[in-house]
Amino acid sequence: EQLVESGGGLVQAGGSLRLSCAASGRTFSSYVMGWFRQTPGLERKFVATISASGGTTYYADSLKGRFTISRDNAKNTVYLQMNSLKLDETAVYYCAAGRSYYEGSYFTTESSYDYWGQGTQVTVSS
Repeated sequence: EQLVESGGGLVQAGGSLRLSCAASGRTFSSYVMGWFRQTPGLERKFVATISASGGTTYYADSLKGRFTISRDNAKNTVYLQMNSLKLDETAVYYCAAGRSYYEGSYFTTESSYDYWGQGTQVTVSS
């Protein structure tokens, strides 16, 4: 799977952005998808994940209620809707794909993912 993120940019604190991640392979619906983010000098951190069918989602605790992950398997695309963005959420956001081995599975650790996108910059300004 080749993954390409888009939708990043500059947004004011409190604003919203929607990230997209398009996959090029033929087996997108077999993969768990996830979003991570990384600030320079710090480790990449888990943001959200969604099961292969889209029926199960899981978020980092600090993001619940503000971020929404979704997918469209017909379009080979996963999305991350981000609302009420905060200054410290400025980061490079990455999407990732990991093969799903059973219905409803999802992954929160980097090592569970097989493919990564190049990342898209999100900058939250005051």
